[in-house]
Amino acid sequence: MARATRTFSFEATAHSSADATTLFGLATDGGRWSEWAGPFAPRSSWEREGDPAPGGIGAIRRLGLWPIVVREETIAYEQDRLHGYALRTRGPLRDYRAEVAFEPRDGGGTAVVWRGSFSELIPGTGRLVERALRSTLRSLTRRLVKAAERPGRPGSQDA
Repeated sequence: MARATRTFSFEATAHSSADATTLFGLATDGGRWSEWAGPFAPRSSWEREGDPAPGGIGAIRRLGLWPIVVREETIAYEQDRLHGYALRTRGPLRDYRAEVAFEPRDGGGTAVVWRGSFSELIPGTGRLVERALRSTLRSLTRRLVKAAERPGRPGSQDA
């Protein structure tokens, strides 16, 4: 009897003084991830633009350096509110999907919620992959907020 595929999910949250437009702009601009995502995207570029250009539905961003390059396709795009994407690179998981949501807060700033899920490809590896991805999303969320709040950036408190 075949073992059932297990699904895992994880989430990272943060609050930012920056507005949702600024945060959304950073998260959806795949060509500029290398400016804020640190070691997770030492290089970033567009493989294909989407609708609306450049980061809308169907866009594919490339992150990383050979031999580790990740391709992610935009599957949800709600201006200044939600960016969803699916992994298009083979790896030790199946059906990876993630979304980052931006919700304006009363009194200013934005709540950022980044969620992901995947199915285990190799039985018994899901928890380890989940821990790694949870840690990655937490770090990306912190880096996104920090980049959006940089002094002088449009949408930051001092702009």
